Formats: sequence, C-alpha cells, structure tokens
Amino acid sequence: MLTGLLGNLSLLSYFAKKKETGAVIVQTLGVISTYVVIAQLAMAESMPLPQFVATSAVVAAGLLLNFLNYFGWLPGTLWLLWEDFITIGGLAVLPQVMWSTFVPFIPNSLLPGIISGSLAATAVVMARMGKLSVGGTKLVGSLSGWTATLLFMWMPVAQMWTNYLNPSNIKGLSPFTMLLAMIGNGLMIPRAVFIRDLMWFTGSAWASFLQGWGNLACMYCFHSISKESFLATTFGLLLWLGLTLWRDTIAHGNSSPMTSLKELLFGK
Repeated sequence: MLTGLLGNLSLLSYFAKKKETGAVIVQTLGVISTYVVIAQLAMAESMPLPQFVATSAVVAAGLLLNFLNYFGWLPGTLWLLWEDFITIGGLAVLPQVMWSTFVPFIPNSLLPGIISGSLAATAVVMARMGKLSVGGTKLVGSLSGWTATLLFMWMPVAQMWTNYLNPSNIKGLSPFTMLLAMIGNGLMIPRAVFIRDLMWFTGSAWASFLQGWGNLACMYCFHSISKESFLATTFGLLLWLGLTLWRDTIAHGNSSPMTSLKELLFGK
C-alpha cells in the first residue's frame, strides 16, 4: 500500500512538472484513494499511529507542493528538495520490494533497500554539489519518474509470481478489475506515444500488457475465464495498439509506424 502511494506521488511530481493535466488528475486520485484505504487501516488500529501521522504529513506535503509547482507558485529550491526526497525514497524502496517478492526463497533482508538508498543519497548530493557531469545530473533528475514507473511495473510481476506459487489465488481475482487495468493503462498509451515520452509509454504499455492482459492470460490458462472472452480481449488490445501507431504516424507526418516507434525509443 505504501509502495503504491510512493509511486503515485512520484509520478504525480513527474507529470506536474510536465504540465500533463490528465495524468496529474489520475495520479492525484491515485494518491487520495490509496490514502483513504490507509486511513481506514489506521482507524481499525491495523497501522501504528506514528506511521500514519508520518504518512499523512508526506501525502499532504506532496499534494501541496505538486499543486503549487503545477501552477508555477513554488520556488525552485523547494521543488528540488521534494524531488530529491522522492528520488532517494523511491530508489530505497524499489530494490527492497523486488527482494521481498521472492522471500522465503531468498533470505529476508533490509540490505537491498539500505544499499540502494545510500547510493541514491550519494548520487543526489553529488549532483547538487556539481560533482557530476551534465549527463549524470540529468540522469539523477529523471530517476524519480523511472523509479515510480518501475515500482508500478513490478506490481504485476509480483502478482503473477504469486499466481505461479499459489494457483488457487487466481480464483480470487476479478476479470473485470484486470480488464479495467488493461483499458485504463491502454488509454494513456496514445498520449505517451504522441509526445514521445518513453517513460510514460513504458509504464502504460507494461501495465496494460502484464497487469491487465497478463493476468487475464493466467486466468484463461487456469480456466477462470472463457476462451472467447480472452481472445476478444487480446484482439481488442492489439487493435488499439495498431490504431494508436497508425494515427500517430499520420499526426506526425511519418511514412511508417516504425518511424514513430524509432522516434519514441531513440528520439528524433
């Protein structure tokens, strides 16, 4: 839950900086809805009060800072401090989440998060002190967005790993939820392709295929959904991707959809 919240806040910052209104609204709703669930856990005394207070402070600060930055009312220094915070936090959490997915097959340890967080803090400090090259500083600045994307990309991987270990869990999955995940992320792909945002495209395409279609494929393999439903979903997704590339080719005046993909991956 906290991982998803951090991911939403990081992506909110990324899209607020780019002034992508639609994506800002989506991520804001993600932050609020996740926080509501966390608040319910705190009310049920399933979450320690100090942890809830700290989480509330981070959420309030994150929403306020992103709102002010979106409208250009925030000093650059404060925004840099917030970006540094989510960069270090994201890079500390991501390896830890990945490691924890495979426990107990590997030893339970906090070392991945500690090591990664320490390296992230070092990189951020060096970037702010001007000790890195221009390319290195730019890389550090983009880490928060990519970290958030990777956090969300890992969630369906963890789900599918759980499905593999405990096939009975698949019966508890809702095909409509997976379908909505596929559609929701798929609807963001055209905008990401159009503005040539590789990070946005990577996260949306991955979630659409793995979190949505991938889990539906698992459900089909274990006979939780019908063959007709799965094939119709697959056809619809492929058709949508084809239409996206076709319309993007026309919009940018390219001669081939492959040109659009090349520009997306490698730039013009």
